[in-house]
Amino acid sequence: MSEVRHRIIVADDHTVMRAGLVALLADEPSIDVVGDCGDGRAAVGLVAQLRPDLAVLDLRMPVLGGVGATAEITAAHPGTRVLILTTYDTDAEIERAVEAGATGYLLKDASREQLVAAIHAAARGETVLAPRVAQRLVARMRRPAPAALTPREAAVLTAVADGLSNAEIGARLHIAEATVKTHLLRVFAKLEVSDRTRAVVVALEQGLLRSHGWNTE
Repeated sequence: MSEVRHRIIVADDHTVMRAGLVALLADEPSIDVVGDCGDGRAAVGLVAQLRPDLAVLDLRMPVLGGVGATAEITAAHPGTRVLILTTYDTDAEIERAVEAGATGYLLKDASREQLVAAIHAAARGETVLAPRVAQRLVARMRRPAPAALTPREAAVLTAVADGLSNAEIGARLHIAEATVKTHLLRVFAKLEVSDRTRAVVVALEQGLLRSHGWNTE
């Protein structure tokens, strides 16, 4: 029984990298590179025209980047999977690609064998992650959940961000100044900080407060 052949396109704005990738896969009997291009918009056009099994996309490209191209391809052509092949392995880049619908995320330092295996797996719809990328995602999942503030603690911290003193916060919220101090101590403990300004900064970073143009520098 002959091995399944997968039709793919390659998109990378670096001409030498793209040519090298196409040449690398040219001798692979189970893969047909049916098209290549240098930007995400052209990749979307190639997918519409050729309906390949898989689009291998660089992440950062002109006209339309890999994430934007992934979103358009997966929305309009669900039969075509997307494998991101890039040098970037930051949490933000990985999350954006996965959220856009990428089936796989591979780094350009992968070996030929790893690349071929990833292309086959992604074309079949299997999730493919470079080991480094998988480690980052697992580490992210294991991080403790952000602290949760009670409505009263959030109100106190919002008043702090507004520049109010403890006495003024008590007057605004109709609670005793000692109660304000108690709430702040609990906030400090939850956010693992030791001062008011840092508490506001961390709360904003974790999405626990809404920014109103506060200057916390």
